Amino acid sequence: MSEYIPIKEYYDVVIVGAGHAGCEAALACARMGMETVVFTVSVDSIALMPCNPNIGGSSKGHLVREIDAIGGEMGKVIDKTFIQSKMLNKSKGPAVHSLRAQADKADYSRLMRQRLEAQEHLTIVQQEASEIMTEDGHVTGVRTVSGAYYYAKAVVLCTGVYLKARCIYGEVSQYTGPNGLMAANHLSQSLTDLGIRLTRFKTGTPARIDGRTIDFSKMQIQEGDKTVVPFSFSTDPADVQIDQVPCYLTYTNENTHKIIRDNIDRSPLYAGVIKSTGPRYCPSIEDKVMRFAEKDKHQVFIEPEGLYTNEMYIDGMSSSMPEDVQHAMYRSVAGLENARIVRNAYAIEYDCLAYGQLKSSLEVKAVKGLFSAGQFNGSSGYEEAAAQGLIAGINAAREIQGKAPIILDRSESYIGVLIDDLVTKENLEPYRMMTSRSEYRLLLRQDNADLRLRRYGYEAGLISENEYAALLSMEQAIADEIARVSAINIGGNEKVQHFLEEYGSSRLNSGVSLKDLICRPELDYEKTAAIDPDRPELSARVREQVNIEIKYAGYIERQKKQVEQFRKLEKKVIPDDIDYDDVKSLRLEARQKLKEFRPGSIGQASRLSGVTPADVTMILVYLEKYYVNHKA
Repeated sequence: MSEYIPIKEYYDVVIVGAGHAGCEAALACARMGMETVVFTVSVDSIALMPCNPNIGGSSKGHLVREIDAIGGEMGKVIDKTFIQSKMLNKSKGPAVHSLRAQADKADYSRLMRQRLEAQEHLTIVQQEASEIMTEDGHVTGVRTVSGAYYYAKAVVLCTGVYLKARCIYGEVSQYTGPNGLMAANHLSQSLTDLGIRLTRFKTGTPARIDGRTIDFSKMQIQEGDKTVVPFSFSTDPADVQIDQVPCYLTYTNENTHKIIRDNIDRSPLYAGVIKSTGPRYCPSIEDKVMRFAEKDKHQVFIEPEGLYTNEMYIDGMSSSMPEDVQHAMYRSVAGLENARIVRNAYAIEYDCLAYGQLKSSLEVKAVKGLFSAGQFNGSSGYEEAAAQGLIAGINAAREIQGKAPIILDRSESYIGVLIDDLVTKENLEPYRMMTSRSEYRLLLRQDNADLRLRRYGYEAGLISENEYAALLSMEQAIADEIARVSAINIGGNEKVQHFLEEYGSSRLNSGVSLKDLICRPELDYEKTAAIDPDRPELSARVREQVNIEIKYAGYIERQKKQVEQFRKLEKKVIPDDIDYDDVKSLRLEARQKLKEFRPGSIGQASRLSGVTPADVTMILVYLEKYYVNHKA
């Protein structure tokens, strides 16, 4: 028998995993000219949606818009594969408006796979990575379970929930990935051997029910928006005006809760079978019933998984209860009395990166050239994963190019908030993005993501000259129009007074600028067109931005001043070689946290738990002496 000769291949970048993080990382690297290979445990699971069949939602919609602004793919793909779309929080201010779309899960995965397969410089390989190869503290590639060697200058880990994955419901415990896919059981040991600390988190999913067995007449219908707004700034709004599929709303009841309470001792979560931590903001139904005992009902949304399947996703009833309890529990809900379960609900445990080991570039501190993204970094959600994958992919490519990493800060993007929280906080549970996590959310609206972030995509080479020129043209059009309406004086003639009366607005006793009228709560930029005969023809995007910038000008200016103070602290760099034992008067807790996280700036140091303003002052005093000594 001939001797086995291991395969040896050479690439610029290896991406481990082809979920939402891996897809964005792979596409970014390949589009930046890197020869890229992406590993997946199954080619059929590329961009899989193993849990909820939607993209976007509160704050998550912001992330998708930001991904698109920088040159990512998620927004473009969901615009082609959604079956219902809705803008959330429309009754509130623009800071919290957020787009959410139900996806045809199979179509989404299929189209994203096509995008990867069509991308130049990108190779897809169905194979499990077993070892991260290094030399002198720098990554050199990946070895697979088959013994093949894939040499590379950078590696991006996007392993999702697959590392030593275990699926659990009731007494059933299986070491598999989601949807019965193979778990990745070999890579964890290699990472541990490199000095990388791992922890275990948990997430879960509800049952899927045969739609033919649901009585929708007992539920409230949930329609999509009449006029759909696309996720991608490059999608023509006319292309997303489609016939939409309805969702439905029902509720749990006291009988549902009694079934859960009577069987809570059989729950793996409460029986101690599951020891890892799950997401606080997306609890299982048994957790909700036990934690919120005063509530007599919980919302349950019935969402179609796609156009070509009867499977319905039971949003709000994630569970790991035994199979018999699940049957009783789901059938106690109005409209689900005769429900047939297609796929049981389950919890899934997996290995992921313990906190404190990431740089802001998403490079792992322990190994040069090793980047990571998505649920491996301790986050949850498709959108959070895709955002990290895009940034990790960009920075892996830029490191090979000899360029500085692109680091988005908290004041300019939700992606910046997400990554900064993963880098600086002791995340002891899966991290979920929320609008409340952003201090500057009036500036970080989903409607202006391209205005905020397009330049980064252009700098990375993911946004074309034409796209960037169009953005600059739009910026100028917005500025010109704000200047124009600010300069127009409106007198109290009969036509104007009649216009004001029509909208219940107070009469004019003296002349004011058109901008001042737009600021009135009952008026806006579109309405004042009636008294603005010389108004130029402008795009809907420009008109929207003009209106928001004028109406919220005072609040926006206040936040911009806050951002200026924030950036002063961010610009105060802390050298990598600083010895915190030399910093006098630092409290012990602060010293320990600073040594553990090694913050890159004073601003980042100030956000570490256990570091007080007094500790920050001590560091600033030390840095003054440090820089004087190093200049000398």
